[in-house]
Amino acid sequence: MRVIGIDLSGPRNHKDTVLAIFKQEGRHLQLIKWANNLSDQDILREVFEQSQLDELVIGIDAPLSYEDGGGDRKSDRELRKFIVNLGMKSGSIMPPTLNRMVYLTLRGIKLSREIENLNAAYSISLVEVHPGAVIGSRLSKQNIEYVLAYKQEQSARSYIRNCLVEQGLTQLPIEIEAESHSIDACAAALGAWHWKASPYEAKWIYPACPPLHPYDYCC
Repeated sequence: MRVIGIDLSGPRNHKDTVLAIFKQEGRHLQLIKWANNLSDQDILREVFEQSQLDELVIGIDAPLSYEDGGGDRKSDRELRKFIVNLGMKSGSIMPPTLNRMVYLTLRGIKLSREIENLNAAYSISLVEVHPGAVIGSRLSKQNIEYVLAYKQEQSARSYIRNCLVEQGLTQLPIEIEAESHSIDACAAALGAWHWKASPYEAKWIYPACPPLHPYDYCC
């Protein structure tokens, strides 16, 4: 199995779009590639190449659907309740049609549907992932402050990188601590892996509700 975590940014912000590719080795995910500054075509090329090698699981940090009429999806409301119970801030879950989110939502929807249309040799599974919730749901209550601070503080990112290693992600270079987008891409891969691979399970999951919400949402 190959697992890709994608921290997607808006269509004009290639610089902050990060992709991390892992290969499952027993009970570990080994990092085999890590890249940023990616266009849609760059991402599709990487996905296609990996899909020719093995079953592929992709976790995308971006809304892959929106609520007809605007505002929160039911999944957004449920995840917000879940993370608040963990001690996280409710504001990290934003409606997909919010002004600052709408272009990211557009890119997420477009990219996910293009991935579905690739001529893959092996199956591709897609899931929407919230990396902050992936991290927070795997920390103890007394350490939840690290997930509240990792967007701003390198020391928090260093702690979280070590946590990701403890969760089974290997070969993570210290350079991923330089900014939060790389941490988020790796966390998206972890969430997607636990969502898909036995004997693991997601910490939280909202099932797909086709046709308007065609992908599971998890952490």
